[in-house]
Amino acid sequence: MSESTGIGVRQANLARILRFVHLEGPLSRAALTELTGLNRSTIADLVAELGRLGLTDEHAPDPLGRVGRPSPVVTVDPRVVAIAINPEVDALTIAAVGLDHSIPLRERIEMEHLLTPAETVELVAAQIAAWRAGPLEDAAIAGAGIAVPGLVRAADGLVRNTPHLGWRDVPLRDMVAEATGLPTVIGNDASMGAVAEHLFGAGRGIDDLVYLNGGASGIGGGLVVHGMPVTGTGGYAGEFGQNRPGIAAESDRRADGGVLEDEVSRGLLLAAVGLTHADEPTLAEAIAAAMSSGESPAVIEEVARQRRILATALSNAVNVLNPSVVVLGGFLATIAESDLNELTAAVQQQSMSQNGEDLRIRVAVLAEDRLLIGAAEAAFADLLRDPGALPRAKHSRPAPTHGITSPE
Repeated sequence: MSESTGIGVRQANLARILRFVHLEGPLSRAALTELTGLNRSTIADLVAELGRLGLTDEHAPDPLGRVGRPSPVVTVDPRVVAIAINPEVDALTIAAVGLDHSIPLRERIEMEHLLTPAETVELVAAQIAAWRAGPLEDAAIAGAGIAVPGLVRAADGLVRNTPHLGWRDVPLRDMVAEATGLPTVIGNDASMGAVAEHLFGAGRGIDDLVYLNGGASGIGGGLVVHGMPVTGTGGYAGEFGQNRPGIAAESDRRADGGVLEDEVSRGLLLAAVGLTHADEPTLAEAIAAAMSSGESPAVIEEVARQRRILATALSNAVNVLNPSVVVLGGFLATIAESDLNELTAAVQQQSMSQNGEDLRIRVAVLAEDRLLIGAAEAAFADLLRDPGALPRAKHSRPAPTHGITSPE
C-alpha cells in the first residue's frame, strides 16, 4: 500500500468515527469497534488523534451496573461550532451550533424593513466578531452556513431569487466568506431543514420523506428519496409553496389565482390573532390560546380553512412522491398539530389509496432550531469528510486521558 493510500484510509477512518459520534451522540470505544469493524487498538489510536485535533473528548462511563473493565466513552467536543445564518423578512437569526447539535448562542435581530444583502453581511460579520472576542474565544469555528428563503443555484451558491426579500442574483455566500474569513456554504432554508429533520428529527431513519417549511417568507420544501436529499438540476427542487392548490370551496379562496403560500399563510394567521409580527413560539402560543378558549371563531375558522387547503396540497405531493412520512415545520406544524390524525385522514382521502395507505404526518421535532441545525450541518460537511480540515482551534490539545488507560 502506498503512503498516499495509507493517508487516505486513515482520513476515511477518522471521518467515520467523527461522523458516528456526531450523528449518534456519545459512543463507547467498544461500540465504535463494532460499528466500524476496526480492531480495538486502531480505534484507540484514531480516537486519540481526534482528541489531539480538538474534535472529540473521552470520559469514563458510568460505572454503575457494569461488570469488568469499562470502555471509555467518546463524545464530540462542544467547542467545535458552525455559524448558522437565516435571513427572513421580519428578522435575521444568527446562531452558533455545536457539532453536538447544541445551540449555545443565538441572536434574533428583529427588522422593521426588508434586509438588504449588504446589511445582512454587515450584521453577520459584526456578530461573529463580537462572539469571537467573547463566548467563542476558545471555540473552533468550522465555517458558516446560510439558510435562504429562496432559490440558490447549486453550482456556485448564487442567490437567484428570494421573492419576499427582493434579492436577485446575489453572491451572498462569497460576500459572507470575504467579510468573516470563514468557509461559507449556502442553500435553500427548507432544503436545509429537511436534512436536519432527516438526520436528527422527525424524519430520522426515514428513507423517503417530504418536508414542508412554513416561514415568514412563505412555504418551501425539501425532499429525501432513498435516504438522499434531492435538489434538482439547478438546486431548486422542493418549491411546494409555488404550486397552485386545488380549492374545493370558492369561499375558502383568499387570493385570485394565488399559489399555495398565498392561501396557507403565516401573515393571515398573524392577522387572525391580532399580531403584526412574532417568532414561531409566540405565534403558536397565540393560536393555541385562541383555539382553546373557544372565544375566537375567526382564528378557529382560519386554521380550519388553511388545513383544508394544506391537505389537498399534501395529497398531490403524496401521489407524486409516495413518501412514508411528511414532516411539517414552522407555522405549518402549528396548524397541523391540533389534530394530526384528522389531517392525515384528509390527505389520505384525497390521495390514491395505495400511495397514502401507510402515510404518517409528523411535526418537526427540532422546532425553531431546524433551519439553524440544517445550515450548520452544511457548514460541517467538509470537516466530517476530512477531520484534519478544521482550522486549528485554540483548544486543540494532546488527547486527554482523564485517567483512562484502557485500549478498549
